[in-house]
Amino acid sequence: MARKETKGEMTVREAGRKGGTTTKQRYGEGYYESIGKKGGQKVRELIRKGKEAMEKK
Repeated sequence: MARKETKGEMTVREAGRKGGTTTKQRYGEGYYESIGKKGGQKVRELIRKGKEAMEKK
């Protein structure tokens, strides 16, 4: 079972939820979609570079 990770009165889970809610209110739901696409593009690029490096060996 998960142990309670606290510092003060708020758990890590509560702090994460609070931060996510604030971000959603500030930037909107589309923000998460755009950062997800950016992350996916970066992963795709890194995979491509890794494959190219392996082919050169």
